[in-house]
Amino acid sequence: MIKKTDEYYMNLALKLALKAKGKTSPNPLVGALVVKEGKIIGKGFHARAGLAHAEIVALDEAGKNAKSATLYVTLEPCAHTGRTPPCVNRIIQSGIKEVVVGMIDPNPLNNGKGILLLKQSNIKVRLGVLSEQLRKINENFIKYISTGIPFVTVKVAESLDGRIATFTGESKWITSDKSRVFAHKIRGDYDAIMVGVNTILRDNPRLNAASPQKQLAKIVIDSNLSTPENANIFSGASKVIIITLPSRPGQETENRKSLSAKAMILEVKEKDGQINLRDAFKKLARLKISNIIVEGGGTLIGSLFDERLVDRILFFISPKIIGGKDAVSSVMGRGVKHPDQAIKLGRMKIRRFAEDLFIEADVR
Repeated sequence: MIKKTDEYYMNLALKLALKAKGKTSPNPLVGALVVKEGKIIGKGFHARAGLAHAEIVALDEAGKNAKSATLYVTLEPCAHTGRTPPCVNRIIQSGIKEVVVGMIDPNPLNNGKGILLLKQSNIKVRLGVLSEQLRKINENFIKYISTGIPFVTVKVAESLDGRIATFTGESKWITSDKSRVFAHKIRGDYDAIMVGVNTILRDNPRLNAASPQKQLAKIVIDSNLSTPENANIFSGASKVIIITLPSRPGQETENRKSLSAKAMILEVKEKDGQINLRDAFKKLARLKISNIIVEGGGTLIGSLFDERLVDRILFFISPKIIGGKDAVSSVMGRGVKHPDQAIKLGRMKIRRFAEDLFIEADVR
């Protein structure tokens, strides 16, 4: 018989939260359970930004039976009004006697206020159950809400010698069909997909998510606005954002005008004659883009590593040698001077897709 501990119930709430993976941004993933006399009488999860929070869904299901019960919730209940009223008010009114909280809300608008209000209403609060696992599933939200910069994942499909294209620019296909299917599916977990303009010019990708229901924003880093107006990224209903440098007087071009009709032109600061990527990410966060997957090319990815803006890597490595000093590398940029300055990885997972190796890791 399973021992029904706090960890047992919180793990169930965590699994509920994951049902909405990729759908709640810019809000966190949250799950909740109402438990009374060892029985679950209400459960819920936050399905999408603007809809009821997990606690409210669980309390609605429990109804009047919630009185004197215990509420398990993966994230501290909110004490502020956003798109929905404060959850703590409803918890207090329900007669819940105890709340077990997985982790404190990193949002400065809340951040301990919800727990304080519960305690002031003589509701017992226990904190920190499965907090490490819960921080992991909400790492996108934590980075976004605490720094004002989206969580950035770099995805690469490369040969064993680190090439993403031959010296002629050919890149289809380096990795296996299974790798590409999985990589395409991953896009659904993110708010936006980002590439450099050279990827648009060379490959002309559509950058769509696997599910037609997922409206994935498409972002192009293009300092000279050289994205063709008939590029495949403009197919479909997804928003396209082209990040560029501010135009100078007299520089308004026909291409800028035509692109403005199809995409949001987001002007950002300059750094060493190039786009200031940190400023770009800050402005994207203000558009409520909380997480981004970057899929190329090597120049953009190298610059992101140079600026220490990458949080996670997803590398698909095919057992092939392409070679050639002019072949395109997966990570370019300035790089580091000494090996001890190299970017280090943590929490690494390695899988196989057909003959390919897939490496997922956090960037330290």
